[in-house]
Amino acid sequence: MDIDAFVATHQYSWQRLEHLTRQAHKLRSVGPAELDELVGLYQRTGGHLAHARLNYRADDALIGRLTYLVAEAHAVLYGTRGTDPGRSIATFFTVAFPAAVWSIRWFIAWSAALTLVPWVVLQVWIGVSPEAFDLTADEAVRTAYIEQDFEAYYSSQPAQNFASQVFLNNVRVGILAFAAGILLCVFTAAILVYNGANGGMAGGLFTHVGEWERFWGLILPHGLLEISAVIVAGGAGLRLGWTVISPGDRTRWRALTDDGRYVGNVLIGLVLAFAIAGLIEGFVTGRPWPTSVRVGIGVLAFLAFWAWPVVYGRRAATIDAEARTHERR
Repeated sequence: MDIDAFVATHQYSWQRLEHLTRQAHKLRSVGPAELDELVGLYQRTGGHLAHARLNYRADDALIGRLTYLVAEAHAVLYGTRGTDPGRSIATFFTVAFPAAVWSIRWFIAWSAALTLVPWVVLQVWIGVSPEAFDLTADEAVRTAYIEQDFEAYYSSQPAQNFASQVFLNNVRVGILAFAAGILLCVFTAAILVYNGANGGMAGGLFTHVGEWERFWGLILPHGLLEISAVIVAGGAGLRLGWTVISPGDRTRWRALTDDGRYVGNVLIGLVLAFAIAGLIEGFVTGRPWPTSVRVGIGVLAFLAFWAWPVVYGRRAATIDAEARTHERR
């Protein structure tokens, strides 16, 4: 292909790359679709630059233009990490966090199973078995818990105090579920099973007396996000534990250092999720609003939480891997 045909064929993609790069510089971040396109154009234009250097070495203008486009796009995607706080935050939530969550997706699946299986088993068992129901607690304690204590808990303090207390408690649980993974996954698994069992016992009590709708109306507004975040933290802990068990061709210390730093991005991102869950639990769950409104708020928070890693995680993981490879060179 002669140089005129080469330029004519690829001119539009170069102009589009330049436009997206300028937009990213101006807005400090771009949406997922635009970022996906930017990465693709950056990679493609890098190939064009290599082709031009090989076949059109005498055309300094063309090589200079392509070099500039690739360098500017590279700076947007990778080169400014850690130098601009605003861009660093945007990069974390658009790349680092969803990439880290995506990378441990199978461990998250195991974490979900360790939480939800005991929950379902205990809720069904206590819900249908009079013997299991009687074993949970004394009759007076059960009655007070179902009729008053469980619901009263969510309005036991001023909303802002309650939200702060819940947030700090959830962060402690998340950190513990993550850090305990270093003990060969055992303690992280125990934490997840324990949390699931507690939820199943509470749900079973309400189910047994026909109050399951009230139970879910109080759990789902904040619980969808809160339990999701704990499950993800547990998945990160299981990943950490598996690194200790199977470090591959690295030393255990090197593997633990590398993977712990990378998977630690998950825990940092979860702080925001725990904060939002705490606000919902403090300001929404205990309010005398229609159940559909309170649960609807919980569903929206749940969908927003999972949107990035589920929809965008694969591409974010590719971007992050390329950036880390470049940084090692």
